[in-house]
Amino acid sequence: MKLIKLIILSIVCVSIANAQQTPAEVQSKTVAIVGGTAHLGNGSVIQNSLIIFENEILQTVSEYNKSEDLSKMEVIDAKNQHIYPGFIVANSTLGLIEIDAVRATDDDEELGNWNPHIRSLIAYNAESRVVESMRPNGVLIAQITPRGGRISGTSSIVQLDAWNWEDAVLRVDDGIHLNWPSTFSRGRWWLGEDPGLKSNPKYSNQTSEIKAYFNNAKANSNNAKAKLNLPLNAMRGLFDQSKTLYIHVNDEKGIVDAVEFSKSQELSKIVIVGGYEAYKLADYLKENKISVLLRRVHSRPNHDDHDYDLPFKMAHLLVEAGVTVGLETSGDMERMNSRNLPFYAGTTVAHGLSKEQALQLITLNTAKILGIDTQYGSLEVGKSATLFISSGDALDMRTNNLTNAFIDGRNISLESHQTELWKRYSKKYEKN
Repeated sequence: MKLIKLIILSIVCVSIANAQQTPAEVQSKTVAIVGGTAHLGNGSVIQNSLIIFENEILQTVSEYNKSEDLSKMEVIDAKNQHIYPGFIVANSTLGLIEIDAVRATDDDEELGNWNPHIRSLIAYNAESRVVESMRPNGVLIAQITPRGGRISGTSSIVQLDAWNWEDAVLRVDDGIHLNWPSTFSRGRWWLGEDPGLKSNPKYSNQTSEIKAYFNNAKANSNNAKAKLNLPLNAMRGLFDQSKTLYIHVNDEKGIVDAVEFSKSQELSKIVIVGGYEAYKLADYLKENKISVLLRRVHSRPNHDDHDYDLPFKMAHLLVEAGVTVGLETSGDMERMNSRNLPFYAGTTVAHGLSKEQALQLITLNTAKILGIDTQYGSLEVGKSATLFISSGDALDMRTNNLTNAFIDGRNISLESHQTELWKRYSKKYEKN
């Protein structure tokens, strides 16, 4: 009997040791961060700053003149440190897959091609070990997005310190994701086809299917007595402007066709996701007020005749033309790589952008694109106290070292299973 109890106790202890960090308690005391360099996320910097927040909301963002009475506040000395708004990762599958090789943990894609009614939010696992590993790099907010099909489904926006999806959600069902067909395709060499790049023979039919589906959805949205149709009813938000249409498309012709299609459907809230060749259409996108969530910066050019550093400088080319740009991290190992979001932004600094412009790519710009900029994305009075303090430059992997982080004023844990392993093994070879 004693042996059984010991075994049970051991299992419980191991489970606790491996569990996600407990979400932080609601803010109970006014907090003042003093003396740090505040990067506001809107392009401005305050060298010797005072940031005060109470009841989850920023009350003061100003220079520190030592005249304020801070005696009843919890004071954090941030001298020689940097303060940033929480970073926002868009178009992410965080919390939808835990282990790729384990089917039971894979919930990012639904069967079928037309799934606007599939909601990523209810599949989001707030206790994912991958999710908790984002916070030590300053990634505190994510747009959780489904994959697959022609219409993948509906995304939602969450903060990354919660017990469950109900606690995590910041914006429910913010937009629908459409995968626009490519105008080019490659032959399947393993089937003996020519692997060269050629025009997609199905492109016209595929775009016609999209138009027909949207026409049906629009007719359904205009008919108050329409019969219950979950997919078409989910599309109503696109036509009443309560949802954004995120169009995943990369090639030049595809981008133009997608924008013109959206205009024909009278959809005013659209965003290009990926946008590999968007730089060729910068003036066109600006003219039509189209924002871009740009593909992963750390990637190779798509074609042999492209500049080797094209993915690194795309953001600069678009920002210089006046396009609102945010960064996204989809691709191979995308969930784990999302923690590198600040370093993707840092790479754009070496290829044309200023540090504050690069910071906007993962803070205020992304917040504007996702429609949460009234609360998040910058350090401004009246906004949520979602921010962090780093001992160095947060866009540089050599110096990004968080000392404190807050989500809606809650002082969150920066521990994860990875930091625990680092602490454990960093002592392995210490000299006695």
